[in-house]
Amino acid sequence: MSSSLEPVRWDARAAHAWVAAPAAGDDKYSRGVVTVIAGSSHYPGAAVLTVEAAARTGVGMVRYIGPAEPTRLVLERRPETVVVAGQSQAFVIGSGIDPASVAPEQVAEIERAATSGAPVVLDAGMLGRASNITGPCVITPHARECARLLASVGIEVDDATIARKPQEWVERAADALVVTTLLKGAVTHIATPADERGARFHAVVPSNTHWMASAGTGDVLAGILGALVATHAQRILAEPDALGPIAATAALIHATAGEKASGGGPVVALDVAQQIPSIVAGLL
Repeated sequence: MSSSLEPVRWDARAAHAWVAAPAAGDDKYSRGVVTVIAGSSHYPGAAVLTVEAAARTGVGMVRYIGPAEPTRLVLERRPETVVVAGQSQAFVIGSGIDPASVAPEQVAEIERAATSGAPVVLDAGMLGRASNITGPCVITPHARECARLLASVGIEVDDATIARKPQEWVERAADALVVTTLLKGAVTHIATPADERGARFHAVVPSNTHWMASAGTGDVLAGILGALVATHAQRILAEPDALGPIAATAALIHATAGEKASGGGPVVALDVAQQIPSIVAGLL
């Protein structure tokens, strides 16, 4: 834990404790199962990118729930994906989903995830559902999304102000929304709600390339985070503030994979996902 005045610069040494290699006795279930509820007819690629990133981060199984076309694309890219609901240690919900028109295939599973008590990652279109989640929850807004979330609880602020003072506003968001908050930006801030003593986890992860400001990279981050949450689900249930260092580790993997994929030039989201295994190996 850190005080609100002293965010920690998260690095590979700190992240090492939050990645895990499978042991001889592990199977696909003990390594963690994550359910991805993402993508839509308008944004089918979000499903592919989120599933791809989760699979490459290292879990025993990725389940995917979505409409027919995103499902087809997911299976073409990652045929090992299981496309029926079932046992799961964690959920990633929201990438590429329009909250006003959630696919029928996804509605029931979103409700099941919300009431399951399992850890949940909320991204993009489902960020506003945090109050419905009964288990530990982490949200992944950028500044504009953060402003909208704060407005929903009566705190008026514009996205430019949040972008200027992310250290302050990520903490205010975590406290007001009562969830671990990963505020995306050129420097990503991760904060847990303050405890009764006013202490909290707050870490920063700088981006090493601005080429990462491109479509789909946020979906990759959501997948990385979902995989790490599934791997550490038992600890999170016992210690919800563990979502702070886990989210910081996901941001570090994402930033480092982006830097490696870029090599100083343009990068696309799928290239970032393909670099994840080597970054995880380095942290191990």
